[in-house]
Amino acid sequence: MSRLQTRFAELKEQNRAALVTFVTAGDPDYATSLAILKGLPAAGADVIELGMPFTDPMADGPAIQLANIRALGAKQNLAKTLQMVREFREGNSDTPLVLMGYFNPIHHYGVAKFIADAKAAGVDGMIVVDMPPEHNSELCDPAQAAGLDFIRLTTPTTDDARLPKVLNGSSGFVYYVSVAGVTGAGSATTDQVSEAIARLRRHTDLPISVGFGIRTPEQAAAIARLADGVVVGSALIDKIENAATPEQAVDGVLSLCAALAEGVRTARAG
Repeated sequence: MSRLQTRFAELKEQNRAALVTFVTAGDPDYATSLAILKGLPAAGADVIELGMPFTDPMADGPAIQLANIRALGAKQNLAKTLQMVREFREGNSDTPLVLMGYFNPIHHYGVAKFIADAKAAGVDGMIVVDMPPEHNSELCDPAQAAGLDFIRLTTPTTDDARLPKVLNGSSGFVYYVSVAGVTGAGSATTDQVSEAIARLRRHTDLPISVGFGIRTPEQAAAIARLADGVVVGSALIDKIENAATPEQAVDGVLSLCAALAEGVRTARAG
């Protein structure tokens, strides 16, 4: 079994959802970002999404756009992001790590080289937001052939006719974007999320992780009662933006992660 399959299976046994954390690689700089990355599992992150910085992150809201700008300003690139994964794996062999971003940097790096290097570095899967299923042959198919999961985004506007196509070839988990729009925007009601998860479950057996707009332990707990995973990104990244020092950035992210993890872990108790 892959790391993602193993982790979601373990958590299902424990009757709890996964806390899935997103940070941008190289934000605010390589050393601080690596310290955050290495600290996330102990702070309660069950799955890590690591953003690949890009100049035009069109699906992302202001927080993650600024994170991209900070990372690129600190000279982060895809080669350094893969190096960061290698360094993370020196001390952690069981937390699933997924790269998230856009196709352009992968295309520039070279698809075949990227897949080989990502697999060798210890990457478990990828979320590439601007690669629809019509283009599976360009990245999804070769990635999966190499043993990397290809995780799809679904949204409130993905209708029943489109869902099978979107889910075809997806693996690892399904990422449900609970608000149609950019990351960090408002959050959906639990009723809306509950209905959406029920609809997705009719189409897939994969774990379903819900994200966009989750900022507090209480919100995380509410989603953790419904979904297999709870994704938090912008709220963590805001801690980096508002930090005066690298130490504050690390502490801010990991403290919030621990609070979110507590919310997720106790959500179904009682």
